[in-house]
Amino acid sequence: MNAQTLVLSIADWWDLFCHFLGLSLMAVGGAITTTAEMHRFLVLDHAWMDDAQFNAAIAIAQAAPGPNVLFVGLMGWDLGVNSGGGLGQGLTPLLLGLMGLGLAMVGFLLPSSLLTWLATRWATRNKDRRAVRAFKLSLIPLVMGLLLATAWTLARGASQGSAAPVFWALTAVTTVLVWRTRIHMLWLLAAGALAGAVPWQSWGFV
Repeated sequence: MNAQTLVLSIADWWDLFCHFLGLSLMAVGGAITTTAEMHRFLVLDHAWMDDAQFNAAIAIAQAAPGPNVLFVGLMGWDLGVNSGGGLGQGLTPLLLGLMGLGLAMVGFLLPSSLLTWLATRWATRNKDRRAVRAFKLSLIPLVMGLLLATAWTLARGASQGSAAPVFWALTAVTTVLVWRTRIHMLWLLAAGALAGAVPWQSWGFV
């Protein structure tokens, strides 16, 4: 996507903020579980980002130190910078990037933080009730479903072109390693980065 073609109005920014408010209440199991819905809104419905930008924002934020919610702020930052014409166009893209980052983070963190605080206080007072125990157990399949939707969204966006079979093979191997071994996740991330840096096409593998 060409950054110069992205134009966001005040109504668009408001729509982004309100949508992230709603996503915040869906973040059961962490911010990453909302990736599928975020992809639908940013990439499919509004075309404010493409698959490559979306996946890159998540990969960078996940590899960086800190909580995984950082990718939400990076999404807002990218939208702001792109709407200002890209870095190198003066102060405007930086200010818009900071505004986008702030709107995304505040919108995403405010509702869930308030809900968590209130729900935790209530659950602590009523921890022995059967309904509370049942609710906690019901969150397990919900979180698993959201994580699977996230994995599918990211995988589908990355596995395009002639390299798709190689990508799916690497995905399968990584899944088995995570499931059956105790290899640290950082080693798998490093291996993925190395595999992405190799010029497979020029070597005739894909």
